[in-house]
Amino acid sequence: MNPKIESHIRERSTALFDKVRGYREHLHANPELSYQEHETMKFVSEALTKIGIEHTTGVGDTGIVALIRGSHHAPDMPCFGLRADLDALPIQEENEVPYKSTKDGIMHACGHDVHTSVLLGAAEILFELKDKLPQPVKLIFQPGEEKNPGGATLMIRDGVLQNPKVERMAALHVFPDMEVGNVGFKEGIYMASCDEIYITINGKGGHGATPHQCIDPIMIGVNILQTLQQIVSRKCDPKIPCVLSFGHFEALGATNVIPSKAYLKGTFRTMNEPWRAEALELIKFTAEAIAQASGGTADVTISKGYPYLENDPETTQRMREIAKAFLGEEQVHELPIRLTAEDFSYYSQEVPVCFFRLGVRNEVEGIVFSVHHPRFDIDQKSLKFGMQMMALAPFS
Repeated sequence: MNPKIESHIRERSTALFDKVRGYREHLHANPELSYQEHETMKFVSEALTKIGIEHTTGVGDTGIVALIRGSHHAPDMPCFGLRADLDALPIQEENEVPYKSTKDGIMHACGHDVHTSVLLGAAEILFELKDKLPQPVKLIFQPGEEKNPGGATLMIRDGVLQNPKVERMAALHVFPDMEVGNVGFKEGIYMASCDEIYITINGKGGHGATPHQCIDPIMIGVNILQTLQQIVSRKCDPKIPCVLSFGHFEALGATNVIPSKAYLKGTFRTMNEPWRAEALELIKFTAEAIAQASGGTADVTISKGYPYLENDPETTQRMREIAKAFLGEEQVHELPIRLTAEDFSYYSQEVPVCFFRLGVRNEVEGIVFSVHHPRFDIDQKSLKFGMQMMALAPFS
């Protein structure tokens, strides 16, 4: 790594810290749900304009694409992509902070405000270094990471990986399990595919004293739940990470009323596409067969979500080494696989990527809550480390 470039990134990330913290606090106070990020898109566009970076809005409906190109870069030269996500979650914030969400029931509880702010800071640094960049850098501010079909699909649909072609990509994600000042990497398969399962069980309701005259959807549902677990325990190769969980079982009867319908909602996650396809067929077939055998029917709807995320070993190793040189070896960690999902996986199916984690935890200050929690927050010092890592990525 060129010492002058490294020094510039250190100095400018420090100088830009207050500005980037301002970005983050504004975005946190003004969250928008998936595919509704109109004001967020406008805010990012205005920030890019002030820096002087040309960009296009409305990509993927509410996304933004910008390009930083040096004087020595040919127009068709492949580029390095950096991605941040824009959307918030339908969660009521419980933090009492000056930048608390001003929108009832909406919160940046997954750190996308951090990702966007960090990329804006890194963009300013990279724009200053544009004539030293080994290749152009494409900035991707993406909507809808939190909700199917995933904003990445819309960006790819609108050609974000072309004109110029994206050769490699990187993105970061806040990690409340890791102390601020640290980062984590995982080569190869890292995160799971994610599919949503909705089962409506149709029975025949009636009086609880005469169950022989009814078709009990509750008992059918219990049998479905118990049997479906065998798909994971007895059908899945134990070497393949896999989980099937149901978090919703609704049957609105009463103490003496057997209802006519019951509803199940769950999630299926794995890290193997052939097994994913086989398992989803088994889930549908099994639920329908159990209901039919009991005299009822089951309507099974599967909403296919994101594929598994696989980090390119070479791209990830290069990022890991540059992080060790910049932050110190003790600040760089190996990550375990996770059965959570992330729509950055769609990019990983198209180009070599590195998706890594940014530590945001501070136990002394009580910043310990997980993402998707109403008290999630970050140690804002992590913004500087995030800027540095995203600015370093195109030099890896």
